[in-house]
Amino acid sequence: MTGTAADEALGRAMTAAWRRDGIFQIAADAGQRARTREALAASRRFFARPPAQKAAYVNDTSYSGYIASGEEVTAGERDASEIFTITPDLPAGRGLPCHGPVPWPDPGYRAAMEAYLAGVGALGERLLRLVALGLGPGLGLGPAGIDRLAGLTRGGWHHMRVLRFPAASRTTERGIGAHTDYGLLVIAAQDEVGGLFVRPPVDGERRPRNWLPGESTAGFAQDSPGWTYVTPAPGVLTVFPGDILQFLTGGALLSTPHKVRLADRERHTLAYFHEPRFGARVRPLRPAPGDDTEIHYGEHFTRMFMRCYPQRATTRRIEAEGLLLRLGAVR
Repeated sequence: MTGTAADEALGRAMTAAWRRDGIFQIAADAGQRARTREALAASRRFFARPPAQKAAYVNDTSYSGYIASGEEVTAGERDASEIFTITPDLPAGRGLPCHGPVPWPDPGYRAAMEAYLAGVGALGERLLRLVALGLGPGLGLGPAGIDRLAGLTRGGWHHMRVLRFPAASRTTERGIGAHTDYGLLVIAAQDEVGGLFVRPPVDGERRPRNWLPGESTAGFAQDSPGWTYVTPAPGVLTVFPGDILQFLTGGALLSTPHKVRLADRERHTLAYFHEPRFGARVRPLRPAPGDDTEIHYGEHFTRMFMRCYPQRATTRRIEAEGLLLRLGAVR
């Protein structure tokens, strides 16, 4: 990605697809397809374990680890997904919210997930360079700013949610309620079962800005028309913007609402988040005169997880020790 005419054309096509469809998709190469298969296989083995055994893989210093079905809440309703969250694997004792080790279930699981993370992480950086070209000089990007977005994510708080959805029952088809993702760039892999729906931009529809107090996209347009089913395809990754990219671009790109409906059998997915550094203070690429609005990424991440998991041990520890107050000096 050096800023050639072909690079710019591809970047414009990607951002145009986001504005039209809310997503674009890419075909993984053979190496990434193999890493995806291994990660999904490791996920299936872990989620097949007894509930009491899975529940042991948590800690109270980070949000890494196992999340039982029904523990996550979206718009006041419990989601059916089981999740293993992987955040940066850091030693405990740093005195900052969300910083701590990953409670890996076993070495094979760790190896499969770290290999997958390395692959999609390299892909995320290349995609952001193309997005910068696609957005162009109007936002201070284009060829002159090709590295501006990717530079924000070097050493970033990249993380992943490894998900299992049960089969639908007579009482519910809800997998995860409608929401947008709070970060910068999402790269998702799904198995052959399917269940993901996205909401493309709708003319005249005002969407809440998830980063503002009192506004939330949880449950947004849950039962309204206008959702698109994302058909699974072998070796294909689905890419869409999160809240931070909407904030950065001043709404030139919108964070994509999505939800999951349960299928007639269980389903496995991998949702990777390519993110700024934990201590990054993110400002719009082209702020309005006098506008000094910024998002402290680490605080934003922490508050979003605290909202989703109000009863989790990590949330209670952050509240009890006042850890959010320590973020001012973190960059």
